[in-house]
Amino acid sequence: MATHITLRQIEYFLSVADTGQISRSADLCAVSQSSMTIALRNLEDTVGVPLLQRHARGVRLTRAGERFLRHVRNASTSIELAVVAAQEEPEQIAGNVRLGVTETVSAYLMPQMLAAVAQRFGNLTVEILEDTREAIERSLVDGRLDLGLLLVSNTAKADELKYETILRSTRRLWTHPDHPLQEAQQVTLEDIAREDYLLLDMDEHVRTVRKYWGKYGLEPRVRIQSKSIEAVRSMVALGMGVTILSDLVYRPWSLEGNRIGRRDLSIPIPTMDVGVAWSRKGALLPPVRALLDLFRSWKKAVQ
Repeated sequence: MATHITLRQIEYFLSVADTGQISRSADLCAVSQSSMTIALRNLEDTVGVPLLQRHARGVRLTRAGERFLRHVRNASTSIELAVVAAQEEPEQIAGNVRLGVTETVSAYLMPQMLAAVAQRFGNLTVEILEDTREAIERSLVDGRLDLGLLLVSNTAKADELKYETILRSTRRLWTHPDHPLQEAQQVTLEDIAREDYLLLDMDEHVRTVRKYWGKYGLEPRVRIQSKSIEAVRSMVALGMGVTILSDLVYRPWSLEGNRIGRRDLSIPIPTMDVGVAWSRKGALLPPVRALLDLFRSWKKAVQ
């Protein structure tokens, strides 16, 4: 029996939690399926409780696995950031950076970002402005902001700005855990179009939904449209409808403690892309460059 948890086991567990399939995760991690299965079994033996539940289409997390996932994601991120931190001289980074963020970034990435800045750059101050993507882009062009952290999925890519994607978050179907679509062999937009749909009206999401549904000549049967992610999460968990949202905003529990299931669709759905933008005019000052490099270090850490 294994006596300690290895980083390799954590890597495999995180991959399986995201894909729901050991075979697919084995390919992504460049390891044999049998080796991954053994590593996951040893992980469960060390933890002392089952973390994965097998079913016809692959595996899903148990309740213990969902709790375990929340903590090991943070541990994985900390390790990635620690490696980057060891390679730099943070005491040499000082100054002020004006950063614009959109509401999704503010809710799901800003706390982590501020904690990382405080830990690594004690003399760096980050002034944050939350606004729409369009307003942030205008402020970057006008020189009122140094960097923008925003959703680049819908951007028209202004010629005066540079853009770099740092995170692509997969969109999946969210339902009540016992919803029939969780056990279906495959799920299409036609299947979802027959369900009550809970539409999140946040950070250009409505535009994105209309775009990819329209590509298939369909539209969701919207029961409720809400600007609150927590309201949508709670209604999904209560079985009041289904939705399609990204892994970045996914949580296995609603605020009331009810579970939320998710699964892949059988057709390609655009990812939610988070990126950083800055002006093409002039060279970046050292504090701005340091913050940009921090964002770049998230490419693996936050996925």
